[in-house]
Amino acid sequence: MCGAVNKGQLRFFGGVAVKFKIQHEIKGRIRIQIPQTRMTYEQADLLQYYFQSQKNIISVKVYERTSGLTITYTGSRKEVLSSLRGFAYVKAEKFKPFVGNTGRQLNAENFEKLVTKVMFRFLFKIFMPAPIRASFVGFRSMGYMRKGVRALLRRRIEVSVLDAIAIGVSMVRGEYNTAGSIMFLLGIGEIMEDWTHKKSVNDLARSMSLNTNKAWLVKDGQEILVDTADIQKGDCVLVRMGNIIPFDGMVLSGEAMVNQASLTGEPLPVKKEADGYVYAGTVLEEGEIILQVKAASGATRYEKIVKMIENSEKLKSKAESKAEHLADKLVPYTLLGSLGALALTGSVIKATTVLMVDFSCALKLAMPISVLSAIREASYYNITVKGGKYLEAMAEATTIVFDKTGTLTKARPTVKQVIPFGEGTADEMLRIAACLEEHFPHSMAKAVVYAAKEKGLEHEEMHSKVEYIVAHGITSYIDGRRVVIGSHHFVFEDEESEILPAHQMQFDALSPEYTHLYMAIDHVLSAVICIEDPLREEAADVVREMKKQGIKTVVMMTGDSERTAAAVAKKVGVDQYYSEVLPEDKAKFVEEQKKAGKTVIMIGDGINDSPALSAADIGIAISDGAEIAREIADVTIAADNLYEVVKLKQLSNCLQKRIQYNYRAIVGINAALILLGLGGLIQPTTSALLHNTSTLLISLKDMQNLLP
Repeated sequence: MCGAVNKGQLRFFGGVAVKFKIQHEIKGRIRIQIPQTRMTYEQADLLQYYFQSQKNIISVKVYERTSGLTITYTGSRKEVLSSLRGFAYVKAEKFKPFVGNTGRQLNAENFEKLVTKVMFRFLFKIFMPAPIRASFVGFRSMGYMRKGVRALLRRRIEVSVLDAIAIGVSMVRGEYNTAGSIMFLLGIGEIMEDWTHKKSVNDLARSMSLNTNKAWLVKDGQEILVDTADIQKGDCVLVRMGNIIPFDGMVLSGEAMVNQASLTGEPLPVKKEADGYVYAGTVLEEGEIILQVKAASGATRYEKIVKMIENSEKLKSKAESKAEHLADKLVPYTLLGSLGALALTGSVIKATTVLMVDFSCALKLAMPISVLSAIREASYYNITVKGGKYLEAMAEATTIVFDKTGTLTKARPTVKQVIPFGEGTADEMLRIAACLEEHFPHSMAKAVVYAAKEKGLEHEEMHSKVEYIVAHGITSYIDGRRVVIGSHHFVFEDEESEILPAHQMQFDALSPEYTHLYMAIDHVLSAVICIEDPLREEAADVVREMKKQGIKTVVMMTGDSERTAAAVAKKVGVDQYYSEVLPEDKAKFVEEQKKAGKTVIMIGDGINDSPALSAADIGIAISDGAEIAREIADVTIAADNLYEVVKLKQLSNCLQKRIQYNYRAIVGINAALILLGLGGLIQPTTSALLHNTSTLLISLKDMQNLLP
């Protein structure tokens, strides 16, 4: 149905319904007209965010001047029309913290600045008498002169010095039109540069803003996993060990040790219990609490993104820093070139033309935009990068270290068998294990608890206080007997548990295909829980692809037993593997590789991976892993596809190629402009125009995607 006009109802202002028209429609695309004089920027943003969040919507464009929107979608047309008819601003309230960050207002304001500047210039030249024009140009030139003088007083030869000299020479020669044209073009260039840079930052923030985190909402005695954007003030939220506290709030129950270093700088965790107050962004290191939310706002998420982007500009890559230093160094040479042109040709016009060609602004603008654009593109693949230096590290990396559980495996383990090594039955051993494991929400613990639930094994709290030792296991007491459950290293080496001689053959026959949880009572092995944690289907392909992209050494490190680690390593095809390692072992290995001159990637998802993630040149965390790992990591990827690591490597490699291209293009174009100026083929105003245009075109090209 192309070109048809339909009418419907759109709940636009709260619950008030107004008419809407389908102006044009083809399969998968529909254009809507709303009979409203003009939308505000806020209304347009809310519409855009709301429909972008709907299922099967590919893209949304909202035109605030004409009160229209175009929706591109897949699937059912009926669902799209249903979303339109059901829209109300109250439904889009959760997106309010992000309003104003779509770039809509930024684009409109800068476009108006450009139009105003061009129109003023045009009318000024036509209607203003020459004497007044000359006086006005002289007055405006004083601002450029002051900037140039301030730079010289700081003993720095910057672009402002070149601009001041070019304008000053034109004024002294009485060429007021030339001076006015130079200032006009410089002003246009400043607007475009500022607009382009801000748009790059804005696009990045917007693309990441809807990747909301999750939180456990406690309601009617149940725990429900919801988006943080859906949490309201007064809601109760459960926070467990290893997670970031998502909101400011009052502790209702439980007790925990909270690391507030990011907020207060305190090096040691602080104990929080009932009636205590906790702050968003702090880390719960031990324990578990339920808090009542006092300040719920999606703005927290957006503010973190903006802060991350601001920091990413501080975390510049060596290529960006090199571009800045090169740009600053080239300014004196441009000035010397201009003086040389004057000495050789005696032409002030040719000397001024050289002054108009400035390598600096192109280098300083193009490189950061390239990096910000790459970070934005990474976000399309559900990859969050915290700075340009990490993209550069990814491109230079030669070694990658994978954690096994939750990284090379799916982190959806299931209990396949419970083997008792004593008098207790398999169900009894599983019941005890579940009783301990239910307190700790890692993937292995969930598998044990779920298996017990499936068998209908009810268990009361029959143990004393449970102690969790990171990367090792759990200890507690039941009826005065010490119970431990965890890794082989923890149970048999740290806890010095033993296997009774009668059970040794049974123990030796354990299948290496499974991950094993060992449980001992009073230092004697009582059960082994065999857990299947299937490999990701793409794991082996990802390893091969990373090698094609330039990785020399692929390493797997795991806390699992030697037999399990060997079986997984063989299937995946890693170059080296290490079993039964502790968190400090992973970090030590990374440090040793760095000392050997290698650039190291570490990828993991657990609390125990945090030290290695921090030590690596680039630490990559899995999005549904421990929040503390995500906070420490330099990059976060989605949990559903490990291929995103390959995408990140490809992006990083392409970015380095684009940066090299930028160098060649900027130097080539500006050198050509200098030669044309020296040959008398172009005037200063033409030189300035071509220089600004080339800078803008290179910057716009840098905003394009790197991958097809």
